[in-house]
Amino acid sequence: MSTSILELAHNWGFAIFFIGAIGLCAFMLTAGHFLGSRAKARAKHVPYESGIDSVGSARLRMSAKFYLVAMFFVIFDVEAMFLFAWSVAIREAGWVGFIEAAIFIFVLLAGLFYLVRVGALDWTPVRSRRAVKGPSKVIKISNRHPQ
Repeated sequence: MSTSILELAHNWGFAIFFIGAIGLCAFMLTAGHFLGSRAKARAKHVPYESGIDSVGSARLRMSAKFYLVAMFFVIFDVEAMFLFAWSVAIREAGWVGFIEAAIFIFVLLAGLFYLVRVGALDWTPVRSRRAVKGPSKVIKISNRHPQ
């Protein structure tokens, strides 16, 4: 037998899965088109969610800080995933694995302290910060209201 026939015989399960997935998607799309309702009404295309009619535009301008918090969450969530996998295999990893995990945590904490130091996690806009002179030192007061 040639090598291409052997490779095809080796991967036949993946090919059947791939063809089945494409076929199932095509079936669901066509069945939804033919079986779906075709009612025309004035309120048919009006967004409605959780019993509340929408007000205003969906094109809200959001601060970039919301996206930064989302990225920080993803980064530290991945850290938790790696540490969970490490904790499952701690007996096999031994002291070398413990030292590697400690270095991993240290690098991530150093990154977190750097972000705090440069002000990446400071939600208060610069214009709302003001310095108040106290008896011995300058105290920074910031407005803690959400933007």
